[in-house]
Parts: sequence; structure tokens; C-alpha cells
Amino acid sequence: MSNISSVDIFICDLPTVRPHKLAMTTITSQAIVVGVIKDNDGLTGISEVATIGGASYGESTVEAIKANIDNYITPHLIGQNPVYFSRIMDTVAKSVRGNFFAKSLIETALIDLAAKQREVPAYELFGGKIHDSLPLAWTLASGDTKRDIEEAKEMLHQKRHNIFKLKIGSGDPDTNVRHVGEIIKAVGDESRITVDINQAWDEYTALKQIKALEEMGVSMIEQPLPTWNYEGMARLTERFDVSILADEAATSLHDTYRIIKERAGDAIALKPAKHGGILETKKIAGIAEAAGFGLYGGTMIESTLGNAIAASVYSTISEFKFGTEIFGPLLYKDKLTLEDIEVKDFEIQIPDDVGFGVTLDQEKLAHYKR
Repeated sequence: MSNISSVDIFICDLPTVRPHKLAMTTITSQAIVVGVIKDNDGLTGISEVATIGGASYGESTVEAIKANIDNYITPHLIGQNPVYFSRIMDTVAKSVRGNFFAKSLIETALIDLAAKQREVPAYELFGGKIHDSLPLAWTLASGDTKRDIEEAKEMLHQKRHNIFKLKIGSGDPDTNVRHVGEIIKAVGDESRITVDINQAWDEYTALKQIKALEEMGVSMIEQPLPTWNYEGMARLTERFDVSILADEAATSLHDTYRIIKERAGDAIALKPAKHGGILETKKIAGIAEAAGFGLYGGTMIESTLGNAIAASVYSTISEFKFGTEIFGPLLYKDKLTLEDIEVKDFEIQIPDDVGFGVTLDQEKLAHYKR
């Protein structure tokens, strides 16, 4: 098999169809990073990671991802055989600390290239597909109750989504919880409702508001407290019946082990980018399953390329108690691949083509790259 000849990293900015409001920022344009790894025969492995709100969500900015790959990771790749992606990433892990998003971008491009060299779907290289489709949630994050209800009803009518997540970390907690209640009254009989706090509450606020949310019938509370507050998350998990999900706190394998050990939640949100790639995501899913934790297939709001990667890895994991939310492409005005995602009967369909099943649109890449 042919060895790696070049590694190119591009930063792109894609506009969204509507503002997407989170606790720390409102997204109207999403910054994403595209990786392109070529071999000596001209085959190309492609990948994507997305970040949310620059440095307001996490430490990995798109600028840092590109700079650290160019300077510190690429030298470990040139001349290597991509089929040994596990060994390559082990070498990278020993030489580069942290940088999970950068490592994920490189690992997934290596896997895509290795799969294309063998002309097989990428999921055959990391366990094989279990699911042909997965339940797909939608985030109602316009910030307006009436608009969110109309949006939810339209999604139900189209059979696109019957799981809805509400972002309620920004603004007055009492008002936000009433907002959730109105949406449950409107569509709760036809759907499942979860909420995401994005670390915005202190423990006092969480105690009051989770009680109200639990009584309303919310099925899951995502990351109510800051990532450092393991003890507070454990107290909330012990106190309430509603599931407490760790997202931003569950980054590395070691973070997740600590959450499980201390019961600082009872469910984990998976995201290949935040874990450092597919191999680490599979490890985290395994220890969460062993501990009886529920799994949620999370998103960094990737476009079609990153979304296909997440769909492929999630298709190899046995159970998602809370479904997935890999809806990212549906939030964008445009895409960077020739293919689009397919949603049918409330579920996203898993691509079966070679690699991750998508082809980079070179004209769109040239248009949106910085």
C-alpha cells in the first residue's frame, strides 16, 4: 500500500440557516477545520472537526488546531503507511500532549485513506457496523418559544426528529424552565425532550431547576455544572431520578474514568473530536457500557464530512440510550461535500460507500476556506 506524501489543513467558515443559541455564544457562522492526507498514488483521505464559538466553548480553536498539526503532528505522518493508523496515533500521542481535536482530525483522515486504499467502508476498520440507522435529535435553540414550538411541529410532521434538545444555560433559569414547560405541553406527547445547560448553572440553581424539569417529564439533563465540579455532579445524580449527562466534563479516557468512579453523572455524551478520535471514542464507550452508563451520540455541529465520520463510529456502538444528535449539516446553508445526509423516519441513515462515504467538493472548499 502507498505511503503518505502530503498533509494539508484548511480552515473554513460556514453560515447557519438560523442563529443557534448556546450558554456561552450564539452561532451564526461555524468555524470548521478540514484535513486532507494524500498518498503517493494520489488517493486522498479527508476529515473534519468543528469548534463552537471560538475559544468560548473550549481550548481548541481552529487556528490552534491547524498550527499544531502543521508544526507538531505532520512530521510524524509523512512517509508512513496509513493502514497503521493506530500505531501512528500512538506515536503522536507520545509526542503531542492534549490537542484532542487536532488528533481526531488526523486520525479520521488516516482511517478514510486506509479504507479507500482497501476499497471498504471506514467502519470495517474499527469494528464493523451494527446499526443501519440511528435516532436523530434536533436542538431547538432559536431563543423564542413560539418559533421553537413551530419548528418542533414541523420536524415531527416531516418525520425528521422526535427527540428535541433545548439549550437553556443562557439567561434567567426560571424563564428558561418555563420555556421548556411550554414546549413539553405543545409536543411532549409526540416526542422526548432533553435539556442542555452547557455548564452554566451553579449547584444551588441546579437543585431548584432540575426538580422542576424532572416533574415536567424531561428525560435527560446535560452538563448542568462546570466541568470541574465532579462532586456537585455526583450529588445531583444521587438526588434525582432524571438522568444527568456529562458532556464537556467527559473529554479524555481519564476524565471519563473519573466520572464513572465518582458517579459524577450516569450518562456520557460521545464526540470523536473532543475525545481525540475514533479509537479513543470506542474506548470511552466501552468503559461507559461496563459501568452501566447511558450513551448519547453528541455533535460539535459538524458539516456533512464530520457528520459522516460520527455516524460511522456511532454505527459500531451497540446502544445509545438517548439517541444521537448528529444533525449538524441540517443547520448549515451549504455543505463541503458532494453528498448530503439522509434522514428517514426520525433516523439518520449510515453511509455505506468507501471510506466515510462522502466526497470533498473542491469548489466549495475553495469558496469557504480562509
